[in-house]
Amino acid sequence: MERPDDRTASVLRFATELVAWVAMPWVLSRYSWLLAVLSVVVLIGLPALLSTPGDKAHVIIPVPGWGTIMLVLLQLVAAVISAWLVWPTWAAVLVSVLAAVTLITERRRWRWLLAAERRLE
Repeated sequence: MERPDDRTASVLRFATELVAWVAMPWVLSRYSWLLAVLSVVVLIGLPALLSTPGDKAHVIIPVPGWGTIMLVLLQLVAAVISAWLVWPTWAAVLVSVLAAVTLITERRRWRWLLAAERRLE
């Protein structure tokens, strides 16, 4: 089965990732610049290294579909929580809506990722 290519889901997922990449280090910089840098390494580095075969063109370290889903959930949670901690309420509400819509649009890809995992067993 070929990976579903949903541009809307990809754009929404990337927008949420961008929020996480900005807001999480912002939160953590209050406590430690090292934690802020580490958060960027985790939020950008892990998804760059770990991916489900067939989901990206180049897989460095293959993980099952649920692993990719967990990485997306990490980004979504980081975006929402950190937005509520550092940004005005209206911005945090927008980020929360963005994350909720992203969850909805990701369902098709996540079903594919889980089905791909079953095909590999």
